[in-house]
Amino acid sequence: MRREITGFSNPLLKQVRALREKKHRKRAGLFLAEGLRIMTEAREAGFLPEMLFVTLGRDDHDLISALENDVLTAGGDVISVSAEIMSKLSGKDNAQAIVGIYRDHGVQLTDIDRTSAPIWLVAQAMRDPGNLGTMLRTGDAVGAGGLILIDDCTDPFSVEAVRASMGAVFTQAIVQCRWDEFTAWLRSGDGQLVGTSLQTDTDYQDCRYTAPCFILTGNEAQGLPEAYEAECDALVKMPMYGKADSLNAAIATAVMAYEVRGQMRRG
Repeated sequence: MRREITGFSNPLLKQVRALREKKHRKRAGLFLAEGLRIMTEAREAGFLPEMLFVTLGRDDHDLISALENDVLTAGGDVISVSAEIMSKLSGKDNAQAIVGIYRDHGVQLTDIDRTSAPIWLVAQAMRDPGNLGTMLRTGDAVGAGGLILIDDCTDPFSVEAVRASMGAVFTQAIVQCRWDEFTAWLRSGDGQLVGTSLQTDTDYQDCRYTAPCFILTGNEAQGLPEAYEAECDALVKMPMYGKADSLNAAIATAVMAYEVRGQMRRG
């Protein structure tokens, strides 16, 4: 249905703004994405918003029109709002022209076919939504199957994580589980678990990687717990040639992912 909202006090607007908080996202099973690029990536991956908010008086754009038509055809709502209301929805003064409300699409470990991709990314207690979103984007870039989130990670469907993913939140499988659940599932089939750690002398380029390879990155400040490192098939580290003792977690994951992918390409 196509409609217009003009008042700031409309109850629907309050519900949408509440999705910026994790507890409301979890309760509703919905999350917010903004911007034409991200929402076009979602559409191409087969995801359409249940509600599409568009700014009144915006410039015409073929991709926005196509998205509107697809949402209406699927039975969703296209809602026109002023630029001021759009800023309230997005939380930004220079708001994007469109905002979409999507259904949470996290999956279970048992839904994963580990043989469908040569690489899987695994994050333990990741706190920064920017790091998590960047890991999703890296996963898409290297052809990973998805991102498995272990223990208490930041919400992958937060506005910040979705924005940092640049649309990869819609192309990567996303799993949230406990460590014991993950290890039990992993050891029930093929899979090499490789952890990044400072507590090893093995250079990341000296290790031989096999598919499916699960690249495990620990918490930004603490790294991996000792018990988790002990479960890994290999622990590797990247040499530091400057004064820094380690890389940012998301960057380290990207370096690892391209090394693993490069080895597999070379055979």
